[in-house]
Amino acid sequence: MDSPPFLSGQFLLAMPGIGDPRFEKAVIAMCVHDDNGALGIGLSRIVPRIGFHDLLRQLEIDPGVAPDAAIHQGGPVEPQRGFILHSLDWGGAESIEVSGRWALSATLDILRAIAEGKGPSRWIAALGYAGWGAGQLEGEMSRHGWFVTPATEDLLYDCDVDTRWAAAFRSAGVDPRLLAAQSGTA
Repeated sequence: MDSPPFLSGQFLLAMPGIGDPRFEKAVIAMCVHDDNGALGIGLSRIVPRIGFHDLLRQLEIDPGVAPDAAIHQGGPVEPQRGFILHSLDWGGAESIEVSGRWALSATLDILRAIAEGKGPSRWIAALGYAGWGAGQLEGEMSRHGWFVTPATEDLLYDCDVDTRWAAAFRSAGVDPRLLAAQSGTA
């Protein structure tokens, strides 16, 4: 088998008609992709009725100076597990740098640092992740379910969740209004 296209540090966009409602118009920030599988954080949906302050209080952390930001639905795997995608100006012992673009942290130290105003300058909170076993994502990509586009800071941190999918396609020169949910045969 050929080596997989290592996607860490890029966005994975669900094509229309992907066939799984959990990934309809999904934008996934790919954090790990190697021969063992892949892990990404979804950025296209918000967890309803819970904000960052609620999450901190559930963990018995005083919100301090942290903004009460929305929490993203990071994916269907381990939806109770928290992740922070963040700028590279902060790093904890267990932070993973992703292709020199951002870092991924999943420990309480980053939550405390954000609450104290000592965390990263830019960040996004998510619950859960999207994960694939070895070769699984490559198989899905060969069936035209996903589109890969470069991840930019604007799309990651500044883009509204409701427009991120279309904006990510447009950043790659694709008009999402022209995408078809089904393909034909010749």
